[in-house]
Amino acid sequence: MSDTVDDAAQRARYWTVPLSRALPAAVVAMVITFSSNHATSLGLVLFGAFAIVEGALLGVGSLRRLDDPRSRRLAVVQAAVTIAAGAVALFLPSAGLPAFLAVVTAFAIVTGGIELLQGVLARRTSPFARDWMTVGGLTVLLAIAFLLTPPDYSKDLGGIEHVSGTLDSSIILVGLLGAYLALTAVFHVIAALSHKWGTSAPTPSAPNGAPHA
Repeated sequence: MSDTVDDAAQRARYWTVPLSRALPAAVVAMVITFSSNHATSLGLVLFGAFAIVEGALLGVGSLRRLDDPRSRRLAVVQAAVTIAAGAVALFLPSAGLPAFLAVVTAFAIVTGGIELLQGVLARRTSPFARDWMTVGGLTVLLAIAFLLTPPDYSKDLGGIEHVSGTLDSSIILVGLLGAYLALTAVFHVIAALSHKWGTSAPTPSAPNGAPHA
């Protein structure tokens, strides 16, 4: 859709929301990347902390900065589900792989579906529709990746480099969560800056296409 004065006003109000969503995702992604501990107990704690902060930022930001009532309602529902998933994860830090797999998969299916639906419904009216569809799609892909990972996978490392240790489903799933958070963090930053730079309203034109004097 082409930029209009209304689009510029919406972008000026909303661009801080994706930027704020990038922060918890980036922090947790870096912790996972630089941590040698990829146990599901740590994954549950990190996911829980991310989800509660992300949900709070999304809910408050959408309530205050989204003008469209339908998009605002969907965003608030998404925020509530995200916070609930985070609370469950923090309540079950020692429940192991089944809990981590179930909580993150349920979060990804529900919130990804909501954000994807939000984008589809707003594709003709909102400058943020493509962003919502992209992030929603990435979140659904996270669920698919979790569902396709065998929970009993385990393989001893070695080979020509003689690396000791075992690659198991816990390491894979926590790593997938970190990769997803890193991707969404980068996307949110790009989207936020794109909307910020797009807040300059176009110069109104006369009916014949010439600028007003």
